[in-house]
This record gives sequence, C-alpha cells and structure tokens, in this order.
Amino acid sequence: MSLMSNILTFPAQPVRQPLRRPAALVRAAVAGQARWRRERDLRRLLRSETLPAPGHALPRLRAEEDRMNAARQEGAAEYDLHQHVLLMIAVLAESRLLPAAAPLRALP
Repeated sequence: MSLMSNILTFPAQPVRQPLRRPAALVRAAVAGQARWRRERDLRRLLRSETLPAPGHALPRLRAEEDRMNAARQEGAAEYDLHQHVLLMIAVLAESRLLPAAAPLRALP
C-alpha cells in the first residue's frame, strides 16, 4: 500500500493530541489556507465524489498525516512533501470547522 492510497480505507481514529511539526511545514500549511476550497480540494484529497460532513474527515486526515510525518522522519524515499503540505492544509481547515469545545464547569 502506498503512502497516499485511498484515505477512506483507513480506520477512523480519534484525534489524540495537537500537531507538532517543523515550523516551515506549518507555515506552508497556514499560507495554503487562503486557497483552500473545501468542496473542491477535500473531495480530491479523499478521492471521493461525495463531500463528508464537517468533522467527519478529520480523523482520517490526521491518520494519513501521521503516516506521512512518520515517513518524513524516517527519510523514506516515497515521502511527498507536496502531499504532506496538502494534508496539513486539510487538517487545519477541517479543524476550524469543529464546534468550539464547551467551557469546563466546576463541579458542585
């Protein structure tokens, strides 16, 4: 299975922790937000004809981005920087669509 096989085949995993990536990679992803069009780009990235509801694609995107980051750290020959930046852009964009967490309340 290649690094960028169909993302929909990967099992969804809950988002565990914030992304910790090199600053240059994060800057590239933040800069790419201006041109991100969810309707166009997410379907292409997921290789799907249907657009998932906001928040539904995020676990799969995070799982694929984790795999891509592992390949980057290992220096794998099949690592694709362009694809990694696209995944980071998608993760950031989808994260912004999530509802804000409810404020914590003190127990009585």
